[in-house]
Amino acid sequence: MNTIVNKITLIGHLGNNPEMRTFDNGGKVANLRLATYEPYRDAKGNKVDTTQWHDLSAWGKTAEFAEKFLSKGKYVIAEGRLVHRSYEDKDGNKRYRSEVRVNDFMMLDKKPENA
Repeated sequence: MNTIVNKITLIGHLGNNPEMRTFDNGGKVANLRLATYEPYRDAKGNKVDTTQWHDLSAWGKTAEFAEKFLSKGKYVIAEGRLVHRSYEDKDGNKRYRSEVRVNDFMMLDKKPENA
């Protein structure tokens, strides 16, 4: 049962190319944004599309995969866990951030016909 605790799966389009950081020890982190869409009907029956933006971070081998294969606009599944953290900005104000720490990506885009 522990394998399904704090598990999140999102399907959407990447809003940016991976922003990569490499640490002194050689480790990498990739930061991305993912847009998910949810259509619904308003009170008048009109179709309305809403977009939710999600902050993603991928570490290690998953970050290396993102760097090599992912780019803005790609349609992907991102699977991971929700992480909340706090930090102080440059003015000393406490800030809070929620993000999905991605364990795995799956690309959903079709390959080109002649690939």
